[in-house]
Amino acid sequence: MSVCVNREEEDGAKVVRVENVDNPYRRQTNFNSRFKLTLNKLYAWALSDYDRVVMLDADNLFLKKTDELFQCGRFCAVFINPCIFHTGLFVLQPSMEVFKDMLHELQVGRENPDGADQGFLVSYFSDLLDQPLFRPPGNGSALSGHLRLPLGYQMDASYFYLKLRWNIPCGPNSVITFPGAVWLKPWYWWAWPVLPLGLSWHEQRRTTLGYSAEMPLVIIQAVFYLGIILVTRLARPNITKLCYRRSDRNLTAIQVGFKFIALLSVVAAYVFPFFTIPHTIHPLIGWSLYLMASFALSSIPINTLLLPTLPVLTPWLGILGTLLVMAFPWYPDGVVRALSVFGYAFCCAPFVWVSFTKIMSHLQVLIEKEVLFPRLGDSGNNSGFSKLY
Repeated sequence: MSVCVNREEEDGAKVVRVENVDNPYRRQTNFNSRFKLTLNKLYAWALSDYDRVVMLDADNLFLKKTDELFQCGRFCAVFINPCIFHTGLFVLQPSMEVFKDMLHELQVGRENPDGADQGFLVSYFSDLLDQPLFRPPGNGSALSGHLRLPLGYQMDASYFYLKLRWNIPCGPNSVITFPGAVWLKPWYWWAWPVLPLGLSWHEQRRTTLGYSAEMPLVIIQAVFYLGIILVTRLARPNITKLCYRRSDRNLTAIQVGFKFIALLSVVAAYVFPFFTIPHTIHPLIGWSLYLMASFALSSIPINTLLLPTLPVLTPWLGILGTLLVMAFPWYPDGVVRALSVFGYAFCCAPFVWVSFTKIMSHLQVLIEKEVLFPRLGDSGNNSGFSKLY
């Protein structure tokens, strides 16, 4: 606990620990379990030591100062949907009376379409759509009542991807929100360049928190994968022969199993690194480490199973090309960018299929020539090892 407290003091944060609000909507048929604890946001109304509170989700990226939000009224939020406001950012005036009333509404089962904080607050502040737009007074005074915040305070990242630039006429372009798929949140290294704004997120992290927590593991993995490349390249080990008799009925099963293992090792080379690279590392570091890792792991089946180099590395080249196509910075708009990515994928698909067929045919040739499965009693080198040049 002392470590936690020291870290909080270092960051200048005052942490208020609360009991989880029981979510009475968790048994709804459309309930998403990841929203189970989002009703804890209601505790913001219990922060009675403050005149105003700006409640934020973790996936907000601030482009400029927004101190004027503290001049907003008793409740203010942005409608990024024409009829439903978004609770990724909202302003409130703390009130124990309102907080207790909200808890009472939970107990009596107020309507909540999604079972999360947004559905409840939309139901609770159902009149917000009819309220005037927030315009901060020049004298710095605080307003009262309920107000709608301009869209510029919650710019959905999807607006950017259409034109690859911001053009929100309503209010200052101050805050970006990322309400999309959980696995494409901007803090994940693989989210960029799929989502171009990921670099903007990580640039702010680089200048604030940094990456000191992840870098030791990144360095260890980089050294490990470099070692794999070096060892497999220099050693190029001999293949242990799997000997069999002519009458062995399991020969077909052995051959099929060998092909399966070979293909599985290639697939694993491209999938395994996703689970080992620190998820919140900078995208440039993450993708560099991924390319190194997949190359290193691909060298294992190439050298130990005698698979052809180019077909095994074709997906590696395709992934590298996809990253370059998506990261190209001079697209006129998002439509051209999307068409370019799909066009590249369409052109790459035949190469991937040809590579697959070449790997399979190469394995079959090795088996038929008995390089991998010599028969017992055959003349020649019976030491159990063989080289293929």
